[in-house]
Amino acid sequence: MSGAVYSGDDIGAVVLDVGSNTMRVGYAGEEYPRHDIPSSIAIYEENYLKKYNIGTVALHSKHPGAEITTFLKDGMVENWDHFENMLEYIFTKRLHTAFENHPVLLTEPAWVVQHKREQMVELMFEKFNSPAVHLAKGAMLVGMSNSRPTTLIVDSGATHTTAVPIHEGFVVSQAIVKSPAGSDYILEQARMMLQDRKVDLVPYYRVASKEVVKQEEAPIWREKHFKGVTASWHNYMVKEVMQDFHASVLQLSESTYDEDVVRTSPTVHYEFPNGYNRDFGIERFKVVEPLFNLTARVGNGIQPSLDVSSLVTTSVGMCEMDIRAVITIDVMTVKFDIDLILFQTMYSNVIITGGNSNIHGFTERLTRDLQLKVPPSMRLKIIPQNGSIDRRFAPWLGGAILGSLATFQSYWISKQEYEEVGKVIVHSRC
Repeated sequence: MSGAVYSGDDIGAVVLDVGSNTMRVGYAGEEYPRHDIPSSIAIYEENYLKKYNIGTVALHSKHPGAEITTFLKDGMVENWDHFENMLEYIFTKRLHTAFENHPVLLTEPAWVVQHKREQMVELMFEKFNSPAVHLAKGAMLVGMSNSRPTTLIVDSGATHTTAVPIHEGFVVSQAIVKSPAGSDYILEQARMMLQDRKVDLVPYYRVASKEVVKQEEAPIWREKHFKGVTASWHNYMVKEVMQDFHASVLQLSESTYDEDVVRTSPTVHYEFPNGYNRDFGIERFKVVEPLFNLTARVGNGIQPSLDVSSLVTTSVGMCEMDIRAVITIDVMTVKFDIDLILFQTMYSNVIITGGNSNIHGFTERLTRDLQLKVPPSMRLKIIPQNGSIDRRFAPWLGGAILGSLATFQSYWISKQEYEEVGKVIVHSRC
């Protein structure tokens, strides 16, 4: 490096965890992120100028013709103009600081492609004049936040669930296994269930007033009318209702779904924005069962090919082959010993993270299903995060630890180094 030091209280590095649902923002060395901002942006025209609404409150502002979109695709930045607007909002409106005052550590998915990494460092240096930048794999940071350099990360988030093996602090890229079954998939399963039961999903913005009605009676409510509401803005507001339903009602059975068993579990009462209310019993278990039992899914939308426990076993198997190829040992008995050690290390260090894993019963179900698949000789240990907040923020927490370490200083890409080497430096430094 050029000799600069990017740690300490005076110049705290900014840590940005870029997630499909929200972006977590804060400073290295702090316990939790300062802000949790939706990764969606509302775009509309006013006086022939394009306007951007960013942040929870602004997204709910009603502007005729406003479209809600995201800058991400498959966890990677797709629309760089929108992402630039998000970063400007974060630094000017939330952190109230200038880009050139802080080095920036950004998270990235384990499967990120090379040209996306180059575009990211180019943006940070050329557009925002950052003094230093580092890109870190989110899965690796989860391992760091749990003090486990070798581990298997099971991350169930908004758009997908993944199994990512980490060996000595590095992602085993050839052994990453992904499924499109995340919380968005479960929300769609829940929406179809409610549709079958003739529940009208009315978002809050449409409700002017409502009356108290008995359980399962038709709601009595008065509607607000707005002009220029787009399908994308309306769907975003409906999704918020479904996210609350997801968090309040849904639960996983600790074993394979058995209707006679779950029928004995307590029901959960839920009231929708328009006043309609009812108890949910077996439905709240049945909706989330496709995460672990593919035959339970309904509809013709996303069709996952692997359940969560199969993601784990498949990834460990692929990881074993990949690591063995790297080690290159000729003696068969030694190879066999390495395979067993690697299997044992991965299965005894399975870390669960991601907002969708906060579904009640997720850890217990994964443990039970893996116990049926993992050989008895293997020691299985599932490591859940400490509480729902840590599960959601785990990559950011790891970034906050990493960015504050004095030993990390040589891993920053400085502005001077970028100008001397170019954007390709990201592949050797990060």
